[in-house]
Parts: sequence; structure tokens; C-alpha cells
Amino acid sequence: MRCKYASIAQTEAGIMRRWVSLTAGCFVFVLLFLQIYCKENKSVADNRTYASLDSSTTYVGMQTCKGCHPDIYETYIKTGMGKSIDVATRRKSSADFSNHPRIYDKFSDFYYQPFWKGDSLVFGEFRLSGKDTIFKREETVSYIIGSGQHTNSHIYNVNGYLHQAPLTYYTQDGRWDLPPGFENGNNTRFSRIIGLECLSCHNGYPKLELGSENKYQFVPNGIDCERCHGPGSKHVAEKQSGKLLDITKEIDYSIVNPAKLSIDLQLDVCQRCHIQGNAVLNEGKSFYDFKPGMKLSDVMNVFMPVYEGNTEEHIMASHAERMKQSKCYISTTAAIANDESRKKELKPYKNALTCVTCHNPHVSRLETSADQFNAACNNCHTSGKTLCKESEVARLKVQNNCVKCHMPENGAIDIPHVRVHDHKIKIPVDEVTVNKIKKFAGISAINNTSPSSSSKAEAFLNYFEKFSMGKEMLDSALKYLPAKNNDDIKKNFRLLIRCYFLMNDYNRLLAVISASGDPLRHLQNKSYSNSDAWTCYQIGEAYKITGNILLAEQYYQRCYELAPLDPSFTNEYGEALASNGKYAEAMKIFKQVNDMHPDFAPAYCNLGYLYLSVYRDIPTAEKLYNLSLSLNPDYITALLNKAALYMINQNKKEAVFYLKKVIKLEPSNQKAVMALKQLEHSL
Repeated sequence: MRCKYASIAQTEAGIMRRWVSLTAGCFVFVLLFLQIYCKENKSVADNRTYASLDSSTTYVGMQTCKGCHPDIYETYIKTGMGKSIDVATRRKSSADFSNHPRIYDKFSDFYYQPFWKGDSLVFGEFRLSGKDTIFKREETVSYIIGSGQHTNSHIYNVNGYLHQAPLTYYTQDGRWDLPPGFENGNNTRFSRIIGLECLSCHNGYPKLELGSENKYQFVPNGIDCERCHGPGSKHVAEKQSGKLLDITKEIDYSIVNPAKLSIDLQLDVCQRCHIQGNAVLNEGKSFYDFKPGMKLSDVMNVFMPVYEGNTEEHIMASHAERMKQSKCYISTTAAIANDESRKKELKPYKNALTCVTCHNPHVSRLETSADQFNAACNNCHTSGKTLCKESEVARLKVQNNCVKCHMPENGAIDIPHVRVHDHKIKIPVDEVTVNKIKKFAGISAINNTSPSSSSKAEAFLNYFEKFSMGKEMLDSALKYLPAKNNDDIKKNFRLLIRCYFLMNDYNRLLAVISASGDPLRHLQNKSYSNSDAWTCYQIGEAYKITGNILLAEQYYQRCYELAPLDPSFTNEYGEALASNGKYAEAMKIFKQVNDMHPDFAPAYCNLGYLYLSVYRDIPTAEKLYNLSLSLNPDYITALLNKAALYMINQNKKEAVFYLKKVIKLEPSNQKAVMALKQLEHSL
């Protein structure tokens, strides 16, 4: 059974980039203007709309921005955002390859070793029996994610399909280890999908192929200017035409300057990625739809669990969420909210604590001195009641560095081997006085005080599916999904199907289908979220499990039609065809999967099964089973099929060998247990 979030990330829309070239003459003209007019003063902002929010405004790319802003470009590309992702080269890697690093996962019994083969970074995966290598797989790394300040994670590319590789380098500790989420028996090896939710925060916008979850036509190198400033084609066109403004007195609405946004909208630019949590897209939206100048809640709600008791734990990308809990943020933003004149200043954030109070997004944190961060504190904490009460001895010990005490560096609960500054600014307390008991109290949308009921329901479903929280999450989801009448069912159809599917309650799932009429009439929407395809898959699974193979095929077919570039969906459709005796069509589908994703093991196994069971072609079947097992030596179906092949070929010894491997991996597998008993009795 395939789980929507089993591979972590989902994929959404892609945006083509259009590169615009400026003439040298335009460069000189605009640069002269910028030198004259780019000193900021106060002025009253108006209510015009930014050109970047117009759907006709397109992206121009960082190199175009560099033409007029070379100094900013040269400092920005050294920041964590500018270095967020790049092709895998020795220069990009921050890792230490000395002493032949080797990582062992005791749960999966795989060893991993990174090494350079010429100019290519390769990850080797192998298994030992004594001193003998009994399995070996090598994959070339295509991209390195992370600036190297905390980690380098790695992506490998198969025909445009991106997956996370099973090794991460943790820079602060100088060590290789499994990536976050791969530990403690959860190693997905080379199959974790890199979808748009992941890639759109760690990078500039890629071009995702419609009908897939992780197949990309284009992957940029690094978070670019337009992620924070919005698409710039109209800005470029205006400057090329000579339309210039005195930005010391007014806002240039041809491009977004986040410094001139209201505090809430400015914070939403940062919160798009710096509130890692449970993101629930609004109906019809994708991870591409947010643009600077918009409310983030118009595109998505980001949920976090709420706990009673210990509130000091935090995840790595929780900067905005933690900052908003700080007294400094609450008091200074409240002052502006109650003063209309201050809200209308050209740079509203100047009178409050926001992200850019301390961080210049164009300059690397590593090149920013502690004095600059402390200056933000000293703007308010200079005298009287707000002055630091710590002893002079203690302050000198940390060189009067406010951050050291009030934003301590500690571990994140979601990423091992890293230390990050907690952005909840607070007075240090003795750890003994902190309540360590945690009790789950519910969920809350960080960026929206009143999310819809359906958004809350989907958040609970995500917590069960994506974050492996308990089945009580499903019960909570149902509280927000009324199904008292047909109108309720039609309104909440997709989420009800998903919830009952996750509950394995197929009778109630089929009752929802019956009450809704003919779902196939409505499940026709192709989207980057593949939401209709997922619903078709879940319905197909329900019909298959309850024995209605003909109806299952119909829904798998629609699933395939809506997402033909998803190898899992395509493979499921092939299996349904084979189950209904349509062997030639099934074979065509399995070959299609092999062509589009050569590292997808199940399709080789299914194709081998057809060659063996339908055409009695034992050599071809064995070759295909071996291909499947060369990708995943623990693939139960391939091991069972290979045992069956040897039984047909009267090679009982080999059949026993493969059945024992299955039972070692799955002691409760009754097919293998019964077959092994029969074979051992006949030997």
C-alpha cells in the first residue's frame, strides 16, 4: 500500500524562467540613478499593487538582477540562501573524505561510503557476510543541498527524477551519518522523493513536470533574488524604458522591496520557508503560488503541534515562529499596530523587531560581526529597566555578546548533530526550573489565527501520514469533516476518502463513494499536487482490497491518466491490468515504467512475473528479477517470485535459500512459511 507522504515531500507547480538581457548602456544609466537615489528616508506609502503580483509578470533570473545590482549579487551569493543548492562538485562539498568514511545502518544491515570517482561524487551501498560483499550498489550524486554551515545533504537524479541519497555530512561535528528521518529503521535508501515542498524552500523555483511528483525539467542553483523580491520582468522593462523613481520618497511598485512592506507581509516573505512545519495548501494552490507582497495564508497554512509543559524545544527551521514568541517582537509590533503614523512609514519595520532588524539578507551571517547583532539589542536596551541585569563578570565572559545568553545555540529536535540559535529571545533560566513534561494539546496554524475546518482536517491527516503521529490524529481529522448528508460528503469528498483509507475502513470509504454519485466524473483535474490522482489511487486500493478488481482498474487507469509520469501510479495501473488478464497491455505499461525510471524496482519484478507466468520465459524472468533485486535486495515480492521460479525449475535448494531470506525479513509471511515447509518436506 502506498502512502502519500511515505517519501516525505510532495510536488506542486513549476514556473518557466525567462532570461532578459540588458544592454550595457542601460546598466550604466540605471547604476548612475541608483547611486543618486538609493538613500532611504521616511515617507508615506500608498496602496498601489505591486507589479510582481500581476500574473503576467514573469521571472527574469538572478543574472539579470546582477546586471544592475552587482555589489549586492557578489555578497548575496555567499549567503546560506545563495549557496543553498548546487551541482555536486569538490568545490561545493564541505565534507571531509579523509580516513575513508563508512557508515553502518544496523537496522537495514547496509554500509554506506562516499567517495570521488574522478570529478563525480559517488555513494556506495553494500552489505557484507563476514568479509565477503554480497550486495553492492553505487549511485552518482547530482546535487548538494545546504550551504555547509550546518549540513550537506545529497540528491541523485534518474532521468529527471530527484531522490535524496542516504548520506548527509554534518559540518559542525565534522561527521557523516544517515540523513534526518533515515535513522532508527526508517532508511528509505535511494527512494525518498524530493518534491516541490522541499525543493521550493531549499532552492529557487524549479520546473516540475506536470503529472509527476519529483521529475524536473530544470533545477536552478541556489535561492535567487526573485524569491524575496517577486518576479521582475516589469521592473526590468520600466528601467529599460527610463522610468525611474526617487525611492527615498516613494515606493517603486515595479518590484517588491521587503523592507517597505508592512511588518506582517514582510514576515510572510521569511515565513514562506523559515517556519518549517506541516504546510497545508489552500484549495487550488501550489507551492509556487506565494509571491512577496501576498499574505502567506492566502496560499497555505502552516501548522505546528502545541504542547503543554516544556516549550523550549524547537526544530531547526523555526526561526520566525520562535521570534514571534519573544517579548521583544510582541511589544514592538504592538506599538506599531496601535500607532497609524508609524505603520505608514516608508520602512515600517524600523520601529519593530523583525527578521531584517538583525539579518541583512544580502550579507552572509558568517561575514556579519557580533557587534552588528548586538547593535539591534542596544537600540532598545541602553538604560533603565531594560538594561542587562547580569553581572559585569558574566557579561565580560561572553564579551558582552547578547546573543550568547539570550539566544543560546542548542540542538534542534528534528536534525541530529546540528546546533542553531534559538530565536525565542528570553532571559536565561536555570534548567532545573523548566518543566520538562510535554503533553500534546492540539495544533495551531502559525501564520493564520482562523484556518478553515478543512485545512485543520488535512493538517491532522498529514500528522498521521507524514509525521507518524498516532491514530488519534485521524479521529481529530474526522471532527472537522462532517458527513451527515450528501452535501457534506460532496464538500469533503477527497479528505473523507483519504481519512477512511488511512483508517483501513474500506466499507465507510465505499459508502462515501456511493453517496457522492459517480466520482470519476469529478476526478478529472490534472494538477501539480496530483490531488485527484491520489484520490483515484485510494479508491482503487479500496476496490482491490474488497475484491472488485474491475472497478479498481478503472480508478487506477484514471490515476495513471492524471499522473502518467509517476512510476508508482503507472505500476499500479499495470498490476490492475494484469489482474484482469490484460497481459499485453500490462506488459506495455511495465516497460513504460522501466523506460521513464530505470531505478524503479517493482516494474522489473512485475514484468518478470508476466514473462514467467504467461509466457513461461524463465531466462528473461530471472534476468528481470535480478535487476529488481540489484536495486533492492530486500524486495519481498521479487524474492518470493524468484523462489517460485526455482520451484518451477525444480531447483529446490535455491528456492529454499530465497524463502529463508523472505522469512528472515518478514517472519510472519505465511506464503513463504508454507512454501518452505512443503519444500523441506520434499527434500
